[in-house]
Amino acid sequence: MAVAGERPGHPAGPESGPGPGRGEEPFSPSVLGTREHWDAAYERELQTFQDIGDAGEIWFGEESMVRIIRWLEKQKVPLDSSVLDIGTGNGVLLIELAKSGYMNLTGIDYSPSAIQLSEKVREKEGMSNIKLKVEDFLAPSAELSGFEICIDKGTFDAISLNPDNAVGKRKQYVRSLCSALKPEGFFLITSCNWTKEELLNEFREATFLIHLNGAFLPASPESNPQGLELSVDRKQPSLLEN
Repeated sequence: MAVAGERPGHPAGPESGPGPGRGEEPFSPSVLGTREHWDAAYERELQTFQDIGDAGEIWFGEESMVRIIRWLEKQKVPLDSSVLDIGTGNGVLLIELAKSGYMNLTGIDYSPSAIQLSEKVREKEGMSNIKLKVEDFLAPSAELSGFEICIDKGTFDAISLNPDNAVGKRKQYVRSLCSALKPEGFFLITSCNWTKEELLNEFREATFLIHLNGAFLPASPESNPQGLELSVDRKQPSLLEN
């Protein structure tokens, strides 16, 4: 779910300057942060798919999926690694991962219509090995754990726009992520609302690698004063080979 929100007096996007948690007003609340909006949106996309077979929009474009897959391949992530797509929507990212050979794929979304759509896309593509489930990442089941890769393409953006306690929901997202991800797993996030520095601040309590827009970000800004590319696990940061 890619969204474009605004802070009071600032446009959305990486040029926006200091953000939530860094001394400035939070994002303005938006309908784009509500479950009702996404339920209605995916009900429309589901009907469109049933009518003409169109899976709907690819958030952040196809290039965002290419970058994710390229990164996984570059890091030689094993094809049987467990992968969780947080807020899978129409499930197209999982389809592309499966076509690239990844075998242990799970997608969750709190919208039942999104999962119905992704199931139909999965069936059309013949990718029966992809697991799909209606689940709210902010209230995860005990089974949602042990993933080696977690991917977010716009879901954190949407949560940040929720009119009902967005700050608390962002904190819960970090807790859920720490529970879902293995200790030395990787978190890949694509955002249109947050800058690199803001994401580092939001996830400062986490100790996994953050991958954003082609850059590898440490969990703590202080550990990377010169902007070096670092791989951060729960033990010791190390330079990443290009």
